[in-house]
Amino acid sequence: MLLLASASPARRRLLEQAAIPHRVQVSGVDESTIHNSDPTTLVQLLAKAKAEAVATQLADTAISVVLGCDSVLVFNGVVFGKPADAQQAAERWRRMRGGWGELHTGHCLLAPASNASFSPQLTCVTTRVLFSDLSDQEIEAYVNSGEPLQCAGGFALEGCGGSYVERLDGCYSNVIGLSLPLLRRWLSSVP
Repeated sequence: MLLLASASPARRRLLEQAAIPHRVQVSGVDESTIHNSDPTTLVQLLAKAKAEAVATQLADTAISVVLGCDSVLVFNGVVFGKPADAQQAAERWRRMRGGWGELHTGHCLLAPASNASFSPQLTCVTTRVLFSDLSDQEIEAYVNSGEPLQCAGGFALEGCGGSYVERLDGCYSNVIGLSLPLLRRWLSSVP
């Protein structure tokens, strides 16, 4: 069974919709202590820290692997995690409207110490996202919904934010929080 080291309800829903048996244990990692100027490296470091934090505490022998994930949006070279507040979310949307961003998700799959035959997996999956050219009123209404405050990049593809995305180039589920095709490949190699 998979143990998801994440508090993200979107990641849990993806696993449920894909019928992947799993449990959830939040890592408790302080993300503010992990830094790297390269966003693809940063999300991998964060994903690995989350997976390792949970794997080292694991006593449940029914768990075969631990998955850690973390996402950021990069727009015009600037990294956007979760917006700090509504004002920051609105400012970001005014910058992003009509433009392309890159959503990077770090994935780390580790086995507990009891499963030494599994090699740890670590990578970043990137999906390009074209945002709609929203009016100021549309941005204000979306930000006031509260949804952008909960997500890396300030939008939820699986929620209202999905109607503000014109096009994706890459993995759809990656933008929601984890690449299901990647996870399927990785899980097929778990002993």
